[in-house]
Amino acid sequence: MQTDKRATLYRMVMPEHVCPYGLKARHLLRSEGYAVDDQWLESREETDAFKHRHHVAATPQAFIDGARVGGYDDLRRYFGRSVQDPEATSYRPVVAIFGMAALIALATAWAALGTVWAVRTVEWFVAFSMCLLAVQKLQDVESFSTMFLNYDLLARRWVPYATLFPFLEALAGVLMVADALLWVAIPVAFFIGSVGAVSVFYAVYVQKRELKCACVGGGSNVPLGFVSLTEDLMMVAMALWMLAW
Repeated sequence: MQTDKRATLYRMVMPEHVCPYGLKARHLLRSEGYAVDDQWLESREETDAFKHRHHVAATPQAFIDGARVGGYDDLRRYFGRSVQDPEATSYRPVVAIFGMAALIALATAWAALGTVWAVRTVEWFVAFSMCLLAVQKLQDVESFSTMFLNYDLLARRWVPYATLFPFLEALAGVLMVADALLWVAIPVAFFIGSVGAVSVFYAVYVQKRELKCACVGGGSNVPLGFVSLTEDLMMVAMALWMLAW
């Protein structure tokens, strides 16, 4: 389809590297109805010369009607689209984890029980959530432990606990999924959940501190508060429920 809207895009396309933001920029321009003059920068020397000539620090660079708009984020702003702030707080990781845990629990219940309407579905949801949250922490235990030490009361008294926590959470979660060795899983979940709940409540609601939550790993921008408290209280509730049964 012919269009009067035209743009020129300069992006890195080399045998060892194709700029992902260049691909995103081209797709964005085309989705906005622009015919794109796709100019490849095929060597490091060619890229450096382009940046020097146009006084820019990075590629890709898009031009519309002969005027430079800028890179991928600049294009999104130009078209009135949102640009994610890497420093902004976000609950997206938590929503993704709990959402996936719920879907896995429903799928497991359907496969194992033939129905999703069962108490075991809720138990699996909590256990799967613990496992997925533990995975986030285990990706970078050092980073997690550093953030965890900002607020956990036990870890501040005994630093190795900050490293042990994700392994304990994973252990309790896996055993609860399997419904095995509950004499290990129940006290572990109850202990780490209780200590965590008290620590979060004290830091957020007593001391009124604004901290980032280590619940989804050390690199997250999830604010400490309701989410982390929910994680801890879920473990306590699950432990008490299984103990009662």
